[in-house]
Amino acid sequence: MSYVLDRRLNSKDKSAVNRQRFLKRYRKHIKRAVSDAVSDRSITDMDRGEQIGIPQKDLQEPVFGHGSGGYRERVLPGNKEFVRGDRIKRPNGGQGGSGSGQASDGGEGVDDFVFQITQSEFLEFMFEDLELPNLVKRQLSSIDTFKMVRAGISEEGTPNQLNVVRSMRSAFARRIAMGAGKRRECNRLREELDKLPADDQVQRAAIAEQLEMLERKLARIPYIDDFDLKYNIMRKQPQPSSKAVMFCLMDVSGSMDQRTKDIAKRFFILLYLFLQRSYEKTEVVFIRHHSTAKEVDEEEFFYSRETGGTVVSSALRLMKEVIADRYPPTEWNIYGAQASDGDNWTNDSPVCHEILSRQLIPQLQYYCYIEITDRGHQELWQYYEQLAQSHADGFAIRSIEDYPDIYPVFRELFQRQAKNA
Repeated sequence: MSYVLDRRLNSKDKSAVNRQRFLKRYRKHIKRAVSDAVSDRSITDMDRGEQIGIPQKDLQEPVFGHGSGGYRERVLPGNKEFVRGDRIKRPNGGQGGSGSGQASDGGEGVDDFVFQITQSEFLEFMFEDLELPNLVKRQLSSIDTFKMVRAGISEEGTPNQLNVVRSMRSAFARRIAMGAGKRRECNRLREELDKLPADDQVQRAAIAEQLEMLERKLARIPYIDDFDLKYNIMRKQPQPSSKAVMFCLMDVSGSMDQRTKDIAKRFFILLYLFLQRSYEKTEVVFIRHHSTAKEVDEEEFFYSRETGGTVVSSALRLMKEVIADRYPPTEWNIYGAQASDGDNWTNDSPVCHEILSRQLIPQLQYYCYIEITDRGHQELWQYYEQLAQSHADGFAIRSIEDYPDIYPVFRELFQRQAKNA
């Protein structure tokens, strides 16, 4: 068996393989640091790398040691206190102070180990084991994705298409077929030679000459011939594409204070980074709403200061119009994510329930709603709770109270589901 050792170097001349092994070993500390970074960072720094600290006690290797007690034999040098046969008393325990720190009379200690992970590694840990729920492959009318698949064996082709196994099998069969008769004749002559008396030199020489001639003919059979070469036939096979669109609906009404808006933006930035890193053919539609809804670009979605009253149904109606205009459900996996503080015009919450249950949810793969509040839930939550109960697979609601809740809630909403056997 052959082994391939990857000795390529990355930055600072450290082995890439050893670095991955190190990251895997201290995954628990890294994931904790990633989770803390989501709540501590500014919005613009959400995707950069991170400095990770590992306590010194976690760097020590576990070892087996012998405890005090038992029967031991030792050879000690001569001294003034003991003679042969004396018993040495066990040392008294509990002497000296002990604590959790590194303090000592020598003024020495060991600091925690600190290292840096790259942006790519940071995002990998952040979005590990996450996926878009219920994503399915859909056959598109204009296919631009192909996969090369084998379509048989040919006796003509290019060297890069050579099928080594088939070629060697053909060569082996040809050598057996071409040399079978000669090998049988060689075996017969050897048996005849063994039966001849040792003093019959003339006959033995004639048989030996025939054997030598047959062996030369067997040796001239080529190990591999052009006839043996077999080539793979490859063809393009169109592949169904998993195209998805994510609708991000954010409440920017007057009831949303700056802290609440900041939490909502952090959630949507996590979602945006996750989609960018994990899926190629994914579009994002940004919708801001107060008393009216408007489709905006990424810059306006995160940084505009426009505000007003609260009519949540305006965002759902706009989402329905965009789907009908640009994203047919037969070709797209459609998702929605909504963030709000739960405040809504009194008569509008039943309208939201009606639009979602009858018009949107049948077209969606998944819809999640997060309510950012540290007080009791209001009427909008109660109507959405009914939808979550009646559409458990495609509708989810969660509550966020403060910054540390953002990342755990995000992972809970998009956790990879176990595949059914």
